[in-house]
Amino acid sequence: MTGNADIVAVPVRHYGRWVGAAVVIALLVVLVYGFSQGNIDYGTTWQYFTADTIVSGMWNTLLISLLAQALGVGLGVVAAVMRTSKNPVTSAVAWFYIWFFRGTPVLVQLLVWYNLSLVFPTIGLPGIASWDTNSLMTPFLAALLGLGINEGAYMAEIVRAGIGSVDHGQTEAAHALGLSPTKTMRRIVLPQAMRVIIPPTGNEFINMLKTSSLAYAVQFDELLLSAVGIYSSNLMVIELLFTVSLWYLVLTSVFSVGQYYLERRFSRGTSRATRSRGLLGQVAANLRLGRTR
Repeated sequence: MTGNADIVAVPVRHYGRWVGAAVVIALLVVLVYGFSQGNIDYGTTWQYFTADTIVSGMWNTLLISLLAQALGVGLGVVAAVMRTSKNPVTSAVAWFYIWFFRGTPVLVQLLVWYNLSLVFPTIGLPGIASWDTNSLMTPFLAALLGLGINEGAYMAEIVRAGIGSVDHGQTEAAHALGLSPTKTMRRIVLPQAMRVIIPPTGNEFINMLKTSSLAYAVQFDELLLSAVGIYSSNLMVIELLFTVSLWYLVLTSVFSVGQYYLERRFSRGTSRATRSRGLLGQVAANLRLGRTR
């Protein structure tokens, strides 16, 4: 071989990619063909997409999802702080809460709240005030408590992971500056932990939008129950289920976009220059940022 000979680069042929692509396309064609030939009236699916009953159910789904997620976030923050506390009682209580509500199905929890009157006919303070549990525990309240308290157990682990991601030196530096433990958590630790907390929280809310469909079991008039009420009379079961699926796709897509911009908002300030300053300097900067908000 001479030194002047040209080197010819032969690209690697990935035959497996072509075979895999062909198999996937074939499966998609079969799937689309099967649904196109099935006994499905797609006109009915679109007809009910904007029906008043379905739209009302969609708004109820959105409402219960937002409120349950807000309740879950609040409980999650409290449980996470309790879980990381050096107090063995509060830490044990938080651990039990997380263990119990993560370990039991959310549908079972919903049914327990809805049928709470079987255990406690009345709720209140003895000798002061009491209420009939059957009247108090409406489908809305049962759905809110069931979804929100269950979500709080998952959010507690997410928040705890976020708190754990913040360098412990930040806490020590904050204490050196004279901040109390409560103010350190609120002004120093939690703002930095948000970068870790926000992405899985967005995923949890998107999951909440879909999990809220379980509220139909306690007769809360959300999206799925609205569709069930319609197809129970016209027997267009698959068509109405497709309508519901389209609405869930719309809702999750919209909030996925919002999640993206929220993550980008909280990812600011992570440059190498920001990380390179000393712990005391970074804590002082966080305090100044907190005062300007």
